[in-house]
Amino acid sequence: RIHDFGGGLDPFLMLDELGSDQPDDYIGGFPPHPHRGIETLTYVIHGGLTHEDHLGHRSTIGAGDAQWMHTGHGIIHSEMPLTDSQGLHAFQLWINLPARDKLSPATYRDIRHAQMPRLETQGAALMALGGDWRTSSQRISGPLDALAGESGIAHVALEPGASLTLETAAPTLLVYVFEGEMQVADSPIGSQRLARLSGGDTLTLDSRHGGQALLLAGHPHHEPIAHYGPFVMNHREELDQALRDYRDGTFAEKAH
Repeated sequence: RIHDFGGGLDPFLMLDELGSDQPDDYIGGFPPHPHRGIETLTYVIHGGLTHEDHLGHRSTIGAGDAQWMHTGHGIIHSEMPLTDSQGLHAFQLWINLPARDKLSPATYRDIRHAQMPRLETQGAALMALGGDWRTSSQRISGPLDALAGESGIAHVALEPGASLTLETAAPTLLVYVFEGEMQVADSPIGSQRLARLSGGDTLTLDSRHGGQALLLAGHPHHEPIAHYGPFVMNHREELDQALRDYRDGTFAEKAH
């Protein structure tokens, strides 16, 4: 788990990597629990997850699929794991909502692997879950086109010795390597390491031995962040209100 609720990754808050080939590590899953004030994006590499929420959505995603929740005013959901021959390997990303959207109606959507466009160069591939991604000769847009903070998320795979150069000027640009290794400007990024990149208009990823990574791009909200468990608001009083709403049963009522 990598997180920064102090604004250091704005508009992103947390990236959880869920992975094990031991069923006892995850078989209990994530029973019903609430969220308010954020978006969550879950992406599966191996295995799967079954989502259910109080709005009546029920969906199972498998390897290569993703699900997105705009929690807004409030959503109560559960995620129960499934396995394949390699166990479970998935990611959950929390994206902060701007103040104007924190009490908006909750929504849910799942995205299948076949819906995600690919951008390919020699020995390199990028698959777009959301946002716009481009090289000097190709441009693709992921199906999740309304992420908070104008965010984009992509899965990059490099073969040994391969390189990928992207044109991007996103103010927040993060690289999380989850397999193998990569380099940016000769600086190595090892497995299970997150790099936050400085400003610029191009990003070149290289890998001597091959690797896979998630790319996160977005625009910061520059707003105060108040965090308590599954709730992320702007001020402590709003967290207190979320707790009162959850206790009195009004938390998940439809927002107006």
